[in-house]
Amino acid sequence: MAEQDIKVIIPAFNEADSIASVIAEIPKSVSEIIVVNNNSTDKTAENAAIAGATVLTENRMGYGYACLKGMDYISKQSKAPDIIVFVDGDYSDYPEELNQIVAPIIDEGFDLVIGARVKRLREEGSMTPQQIFGNWLATFLMKVLFGATFTDLGPFRAIRYDKLLALGMEDKTYGWTVEMQLKALKKKMQYTEVPVRYKKRIGVSKVSGTVKGSIFAGIKILGWIFKYSIK
Repeated sequence: MAEQDIKVIIPAFNEADSIASVIAEIPKSVSEIIVVNNNSTDKTAENAAIAGATVLTENRMGYGYACLKGMDYISKQSKAPDIIVFVDGDYSDYPEELNQIVAPIIDEGFDLVIGARVKRLREEGSMTPQQIFGNWLATFLMKVLFGATFTDLGPFRAIRYDKLLALGMEDKTYGWTVEMQLKALKKKMQYTEVPVRYKKRIGVSKVSGTVKGSIFAGIKILGWIFKYSIK
């Protein structure tokens, strides 16, 4: 693991209660943890800095905006990393599983690895019914339309840095994860999934925890899928 330069990007909006725990459990194989404070009104930025992360500020609200901010910061560094890992700041993932997620890239030559939140490893109630259905529908459509083998749109994921740049990521909000997977399919990148554990998040989800968030996320995800199906 030490031979690979791995950086982590964590988009975070009002995750003051969880962000330090996420940072603390990320393996030492990571060279830098980048928390993008996405217009938080609590102590997310302060707690992340105390925990040892590099803290950036992105005031434009949106998951994709935060991820792009982290990528922009990395692009200005003198040395490019080998692998980028994305993980949420709500402590629903198990950050210590990061080495398992990057292993297929390092050991087997994959370009993209998705942490799949399989049912047998999920804490009961950790995913809402709309999340479960949305993931099933999106991955089913990707299978039918593109022959994909994805089973999840899980946010805990790793990708080779050069491949990430090649994707030309552009979504600013809810469609970030599905855009990455669709573009990886279009570019015929080598991908796989690694089963990961998943637990109830700390606090309330800003997306699946609200009707508005769930609707907008669903529209964005389906929009990306159908956009690529007609190209």
